[in-house]
Amino acid sequence: VQLQASGGGLAQAGGSLRLSCAASGRTFSRYVMGWFRQAPGKEREFAAAITWSGTGTYYADSVKGRFTISRDNAKNTVYLQMNSLKPEDTAVYYCAAGMVANVNTPIAYDYWGQGTQVTVSS
Repeated sequence: VQLQASGGGLAQAGGSLRLSCAASGRTFSRYVMGWFRQAPGKEREFAAAITWSGTGTYYADSVKGRFTISRDNAKNTVYLQMNSLKPEDTAVYYCAAGMVANVNTPIAYDYWGQGTQVTVSS
C-alpha cells in the first residue's frame, strides 16, 4: 500500500482545512487508517483513526470535537476535516494504514504517507 497525503497549507486560527490521503492497492478497505502529526522538536502523536468499515472512529482528546475522520473505500481515500484550528495544531500530518488493534500507537501501523504541512497562524 502506498499513501499520498495532501491538503495541508496555511490557515488562520479558527479556520478549517481538509486533508486527504489517497491509497494505492486493492486491500485499502481492509486497513485501519490513522492520522498522526508531528510538530518541530516533538514526537509523532496520534490525531485520529477510523476502522476499515468506517463505523468506528477514534480521536485524541486534543482534537476531539474539532476534527472529523472519514473514508471512502470506493475511492481508496481517507479524509481529515479540521475545524476550529488552533496554532498548536501546527505540524506535519501523516496518514498511516495497518491491521492494528492499538489505533493510537504509531508502531502498530505498517504503511505511512510522506506527510503534509499544516500551519495555523494566530
